[in-house]
Amino acid sequence: MKHIKVGGLMTDGVVTAVPGTSFKDVAKLLAEHDISGVPVVDEEDRVVGVVSESDLLARRAPIARDLMTAPAVTVHAGQSVADAARLMVRRGVERLPVVDEEERLVGIVTRRDLLCVFLRPDAEIRRRVREDVLTEVMGLPGDAVDVHVLDGVVTLEGRLRRQSQAQMLTGLTERVDGVVAVVDRLSAHEDDMRLTSSARTAFDISG
Repeated sequence: MKHIKVGGLMTDGVVTAVPGTSFKDVAKLLAEHDISGVPVVDEEDRVVGVVSESDLLARRAPIARDLMTAPAVTVHAGQSVADAARLMVRRGVERLPVVDEEERLVGIVTRRDLLCVFLRPDAEIRRRVREDVLTEVMGLPGDAVDVHVLDGVVTLEGRLRRQSQAQMLTGLTERVDGVVAVVDRLSAHEDDMRLTSSARTAFDISG
């Protein structure tokens, strides 16, 4: 499936500081550019830390080296937006410096940037579910089930041959960029999930 990549949303003109930037100059950078944090880079543009507004308020150190949170939490441009969002939530950060293969700074992505994904039109989400999930990944006709999308909420309704297909369809749809939630109204002719479970249990008992 095709996913929106971090590189497609990042800002490439990044405001940065160096380890020797003073407290006052870091504060000035945040105020002048109306941003809440700056990556701190070394002489080779490698990210060594991040200074945020909360760092300035909490630490009161003279220079960026002593203010910054390190090591920095970073992402690569080729990573999916979903992966970046999960990383932000897991690490509790508002922004992620984007680095290349040699860990040099190439951009920055914020939570606000990632929220743009959820503004994807319903018609585009529906098309992606039918073309990318049903046809490309699962090898089924695009109209194998009814796909309804309203405000990012996808409702899947219909009958598939096997229960495992219904489970796969629901799981893959949840991963489509822009999907807020999935309502599962699918049924199946054959409950192969129960058969598989029963066969495994029988094997375990006989073994």
